[in-house]
Amino acid sequence: MRDYLAHLGVERGMSSHTIAAYRRDLERYTAYLTARGIATLADVREPDVAGYVEVVRSGADGRSVLAPSSAARAVTAVRGWHRFALEEGTTTADPSAAVRPPVPGKRLPKAISIEEVERLLEAASLGEGPVPLRDRALLELLYGTGARISEAVGLAVDDLDLSGDVATVHLFGKGRKERVVPVGHYAVEALEAYLVRARPALARAGRGNPVVFLNTRGNPLSRQSAWAVLQQAAGRAGLDQQVSPHTLRHSFATHLLSGGADVRVVQELLGHASVTTTQLYTQVTVQTMREVYAAAHPRARD
Repeated sequence: MRDYLAHLGVERGMSSHTIAAYRRDLERYTAYLTARGIATLADVREPDVAGYVEVVRSGADGRSVLAPSSAARAVTAVRGWHRFALEEGTTTADPSAAVRPPVPGKRLPKAISIEEVERLLEAASLGEGPVPLRDRALLELLYGTGARISEAVGLAVDDLDLSGDVATVHLFGKGRKERVVPVGHYAVEALEAYLVRARPALARAGRGNPVVFLNTRGNPLSRQSAWAVLQQAAGRAGLDQQVSPHTLRHSFATHLLSGGADVRVVQELLGHASVTTTQLYTQVTVQTMREVYAAAHPRARD
């Protein structure tokens, strides 16, 4: 298992968060196998793997019941481990090859309105000192580029190019896949204000870290702290619904598509490997059009 997890990090470029999730999934799998009297991967048969799928969906092993998306990840981890063992010569067969992970239902992404985004951004900049400038720049960047929270907090100053005719940012997504995304005027203003007036003060407390967003100790802002920044701003803005960093990413995509952007352009901006993922957002805009039509057209109602 250690070899497989190391392979995921070194050869596949998976993030530490994904690897940690795979580790938990595989530890649960090995406990399940042990309870069935199975000591090695070579002894596993297809019904054993299929039984594990039922276990994670039912909690029959006394552990938590996994949602379809988490169960799918758990089965993917198991299948990858068996495939790795076969390729490495540890086993002579892959008992998981015919076992398919549960298909998670396609949930429509949650987005907030443009007016709510504006309230959120204004709320982030309330107060004095360098922190409000940092918080405003962070949220402007998340909404203005559709960046994932991990991409934003991992951003280095050299990844920003704000001086050209079209300001851009280099983002590094899943598997360290790089993409260049334009940065809008409002985000550029917020970033420049932070970099000139706030970041130097925060950096003095640290040791010259190159990342863009720093905490009050001069160290890189963590994902958890960035999440807290957003939650606090959402509370001050009076947003009742749960607002997460992904909410801003969803809103970025939804508002682009509502404004007429091509879905393949949005795919590139988001860093999606497949346009199918991006097309979830088109369902949101189509639903909005249906609602407007039903409410406004004189022949749409009984």
